[in-house]
Amino acid sequence: MKRHLLPLACLLGAFSVGLGTSAAAAGGPVWTETGTSYVDMLSGGQGLASRADGSLLHRGLATIPLGLRIKGWNHVGDPDIAQGHVFDAYQGPDSATSKMFAVTTPAGKRYEYVHPLDPGEKLNNSFATVSPDGQWLVSGEWGDQDRLQVFPAPLLNPSTPRTGGTLPQAGQISLDRPVRDVQGCDFATATRLLCASDDGSRTLFPEDRPLLQVDLDHALDGGPVTGRVTSLFALPQRGLCQGTYEAEGVDYDPATGTLRTEVVQPGVCAVATSVYSYRLG
Repeated sequence: MKRHLLPLACLLGAFSVGLGTSAAAAGGPVWTETGTSYVDMLSGGQGLASRADGSLLHRGLATIPLGLRIKGWNHVGDPDIAQGHVFDAYQGPDSATSKMFAVTTPAGKRYEYVHPLDPGEKLNNSFATVSPDGQWLVSGEWGDQDRLQVFPAPLLNPSTPRTGGTLPQAGQISLDRPVRDVQGCDFATATRLLCASDDGSRTLFPEDRPLLQVDLDHALDGGPVTGRVTSLFALPQRGLCQGTYEAEGVDYDPATGTLRTEVVQPGVCAVATSVYSYRLG
C-alpha cells in the first residue's frame, strides 16, 4: 500500500521541518514528535488503528466493501481495534436517518449494528473508539459539539445482539467546552481520550487543528459522564503543496506508548497522507 508512494514521501520529507517537542497546555503532558510516514489517501486517509502485533490498520474510501456501498454506507471514519475485533464507523448520504458500526471478528466475520438517529442527532459518524474494558464505544458528530456519543460496544458488550442488529445510544460524554469537527478519538486510559480536530478557525482553541485531550470524571459505565477538554498542540501542516490541510484519524498504542495522527495534505500532495508519530516526554 505504501510502496508506490515512496518517491513522493521522500520528497515531502526532504522539505519537512525538523522534529521537536510539541507545544503543550500548561501543566499538561508534553508529546515529542518522533517520526513521519505516509499512506495512500484512498486506502488510508480516513483513519488508523494499531494491531496487537504492532502493525497498523488503515481506512479510506477505497476500503469500503462493495456490499456496504450498495447498502448506502458511503463514508468510513477512524477505526479502532479492541480484543482483536475491528470497529468501523460508517455513515450514509445527507438524507440518511441512521448510522452504522461494523464489527469484524478475529476470524474475519463482519456484523453490522445500525443506530437510528435520535432527535437532534447528526448523521455524521466520524470515528469509533472502544473503552479499555471493551464495554463501551465512543463516537462523534461533525460541526460544533458539546458532547461525544456513547454506545454499548457491539458484540463485546453482552447487552448487544450477537450477530448484528439495532444499536441504542447510552449515556453521553458531556464536554465542559465545545469542540469542532472532531475527526477521530482514541482512549489513552480508561478516563482519557485523545482527539484530532479539523478546526482551523482558532476561535475555540488557540491552535490551528488542535490535538485535544478529554479527561473523564470517571470511567464509562453506560451513564452520563463529564469530559474536561484541553488543547495540547497543533497538528503539523507541512509539505510542498499550498492550501488547506485536513486533520483525520488518531491512534494511541498502549503497548508502545506511541500516539499517531493523520493529516491529509492539500492539492496533488493529498495522494500521500502524512502520519505523524509522538511519544510522551
